[in-house]
Amino acid sequence: MNRTELLTNDEMRRADELATMSGINSVELMEAAGRSVFNVLRKTWTWRKVLVLCGSGNNGGDGFVVARLLWNAGWPVKVCLLGDLNGLKGDAATAAKLWQGETCNISNDLFEYVDLIVDAIFGTGLSRDIAGSLKSFFEEINKRNFDCLSIDIPSGVDGNTGAVRGSALQASKTVSFFRKKPGHLLFPGKLHCGTLHLTDIGIPPSVLNSIKPTLFENAPENWLERFPFPHFENHKYSRGHAVISGGTVMIGAAWLAANAARRVGAGLTTIIADKVAADSFIAGNLGGMYWPISKLHEFEDFIKEPRVSAILIGPGNGVSEETRAKVVAALRLRKNTVLDADALTIFQDDPNNLFGWIKGSTVLTPHEGEFSRLFGAPNNRLASCQEAAERSGAVVILKGPDTVIAAPDGRTVINSNAPPTLATAGSGDVLAGFITGLLSQGMPAFEAACSGVWLHGEAAHLSGIGLIAEDIIEKMPEVLVSL
Repeated sequence: MNRTELLTNDEMRRADELATMSGINSVELMEAAGRSVFNVLRKTWTWRKVLVLCGSGNNGGDGFVVARLLWNAGWPVKVCLLGDLNGLKGDAATAAKLWQGETCNISNDLFEYVDLIVDAIFGTGLSRDIAGSLKSFFEEINKRNFDCLSIDIPSGVDGNTGAVRGSALQASKTVSFFRKKPGHLLFPGKLHCGTLHLTDIGIPPSVLNSIKPTLFENAPENWLERFPFPHFENHKYSRGHAVISGGTVMIGAAWLAANAARRVGAGLTTIIADKVAADSFIAGNLGGMYWPISKLHEFEDFIKEPRVSAILIGPGNGVSEETRAKVVAALRLRKNTVLDADALTIFQDDPNNLFGWIKGSTVLTPHEGEFSRLFGAPNNRLASCQEAAERSGAVVILKGPDTVIAAPDGRTVINSNAPPTLATAGSGDVLAGFITGLLSQGMPAFEAACSGVWLHGEAAHLSGIGLIAEDIIEKMPEVLVSL
């Protein structure tokens, strides 16, 4: 079953409503949620003293179920309620009535008798910033470094954005239900979640037919059918010709991109650069081709060739009018185009000029700084990337540990497999090369972007500690075999 859909807070509430409308009892859903948390807890920790922190909503109701199950299993349990027990309503009130143990108010004195905390305060029901005494309480819990299991999402983390609203609990594990939320994957929320467990509590997948989510976690099942695996009837020209624009100083950037494009399947790659760099490019690009130019029109003349199927401009090109002219030439010809690094920065004073030229299949690959120069600071990475794609008419990849990929039509994914070792020189050039190579083979822009980002992360995982950019390229065959 495809479980890559990501649901916003409102969409998850709608899923609950649709489940009950289909005949599933809401109390049974709460019992199933509590039991799934109980099962994860029992598999993770041995017998110990547990403090269950409950809010006044359904997240708190889940907490009361967990407390009751632990109590029945012989664990020492206390419930700390944020609010008035008599003020609980609905399913939360039902769960609280079944709890026969001690219920107390928030107090730091409780910490002397606790080994493990279950966080059932807000979950995705958070509607305000954490402040005052509650903020101090959260900070004291984090300071003491308790083992903490959060229900749905750590209290204080915004389920839609991953933002910390004033303060947030640091969980060792988080147990969520049915589908992940954006805040599980977006930073800093992802860091607060610890290890995430997604559990089935009986909500039928058919509810998604009404919700129609447009946000997904990046995974092969979303694009694998479009992946250009080789066939016996292929030849090098049918597998695409990827052209990489090279510079004369940072020549390694184009070399990495060209080899990445070849490794992901492009039948041919050509680096086009000023002839003064010929010796360096020829020496470092043994399996590819190099085409020397001395005049800008020679670049355009070359890429006009019908068998040129994708073009990458930017890595190591320099922030120059020549780079700007190359971008305009590629976009005017409506070639499959990837723009990265200098090809983005050169338009920082007039981004609308760039967007006006984008009419065909185009992918922009900015890191946060480059993104800010074109679109403004991405205070909400998800919404900002979606707005950027709509505004520019291109597929936009907002790179980072929680890379967001958005298409102009609203389709969006959040990537979750990038290890921290990718923070090394040249890794972005490799990513741009992967995407260019996939575009050159006819993969649609959004799917090529999603695929390239995921492959990049998987190859980095296989490389492990000590990774350099070249390692990502070398590990690609192993990743492709796994698919």
